[in-house]
Amino acid sequence: MSHLTYQIVEHDGGWAYMVNGAYSETYPSHAQALSAAKIAAAEQMQPGHTEVIEYEDENGRWHVETAPGRDRPETDVKDTA
Repeated sequence: MSHLTYQIVEHDGGWAYMVNGAYSETYPSHAQALSAAKIAAAEQMQPGHTEVIEYEDENGRWHVETAPGRDRPETDVKDTA
C-alpha cells in the first residue's frame, strides 16, 4: 500500500498543502489550509469504484490503466509551522 503525506506550507502569499510536489489552492490562513488538508487526506483513503483512467506522463505519452477502487493509499498530515 502506498503512503501520501499532506504537508502544510506557506505558498503564494498564504498557506497551502503540498502532496508529492503539487500544491493545493492557496488559503488565507494556516488553519484553513490545515483543515482542507485533513479533509483531503481522509477522502483520499476512502474506497471508490474501479475505473479506467487515462493520463499523460511527463514525456507526453498517454497511458490507459484500470484503477481498482479499493486500492487506496494511507495518508497523514504533516504540519511543521
